[in-house]
Amino acid sequence: METIRVASRQSALALRQTHWVMDRLAAAHPGLSLEVVRVVTRGDRILDVPLADIGGKGLFVSEVEACLLGGRADIAVHSLKDVPTLLSEGMVLGAVPVREDPRDALISRSGLRFSELPPGARVGTSSLRRVAQLKAVRPDLTFVPLRGNIDTRLRKLETEGLDAIVLAAAGLHRMGWADRITEYLEVDVCLPAMGQGLLGIECRAADARVRSLLQPLSDPHATLAARAERALLALLDGGCQVPMAGHARVVDEGVHLTGLVASPDGREVIRAEASGADPETVARSVADALRRQGADRLLELAAAARPGAPAVR
Repeated sequence: METIRVASRQSALALRQTHWVMDRLAAAHPGLSLEVVRVVTRGDRILDVPLADIGGKGLFVSEVEACLLGGRADIAVHSLKDVPTLLSEGMVLGAVPVREDPRDALISRSGLRFSELPPGARVGTSSLRRVAQLKAVRPDLTFVPLRGNIDTRLRKLETEGLDAIVLAAAGLHRMGWADRITEYLEVDVCLPAMGQGLLGIECRAADARVRSLLQPLSDPHATLAARAERALLALLDGGCQVPMAGHARVVDEGVHLTGLVASPDGREVIRAEASGADPETVARSVADALRRQGADRLLELAAAARPGAPAVR
């Protein structure tokens, strides 16, 4: 019996996502044997420092990817928003399955919606992207860094004097906790991270057998959206350390992409959007439009504001 080894982070959400992929692989290929290779990443080990202060997107990917490079696993399941645009040499995204809800979600202790939270309310989130956009709408709120796995963050809502927290709706859905959501934040209020709600299944480029096994899991609409959003991310050279966002949806003529760059304090938020048949061309149009509005300056300001960054002269 053929066995496929699947590398995954050890968090409850990561394992839920991994088993979701494994179930679909097993359904597509009866008789295939699958086993999980659990990995602890640097991002999982460092929980007392904001993500923006300790590095970029590779925090949750590099050790998992190393399992593929070292031959200890055949595929790896990632949250695509954690995956750098440049994979290690010899690696490819073998499939992007159907997308879960890409929006952010607010969970409040009192059941109040975002617009109803009282001035000074404490809102927990680990994302500069979320803070910048939500500050632009509600500068009177206090935003508190919030790290940990999804269950840890939900627990901290009750134990750390927070009035609300903001999480990706996709993770809550995958864990079966959609009933905890007070309000979905629409994309015109809080544009999602590039890749949010998408899974990326990574494998070795030279492994033709594994790539063929993954093909039934690939969703054409999700793949188009992923191409557009990841192209925009690469063009803006962004990561966890800067407030930027992007969301693509498939339309009749191809893909429609909205991009955003903001100042960390939310006082400046610029958006651009474009549509077209080719995702990479659309991403370039959006990136160029953002740059014409001053995106490079905002990205430089965000980079300079990071701890340890050189002084801006």
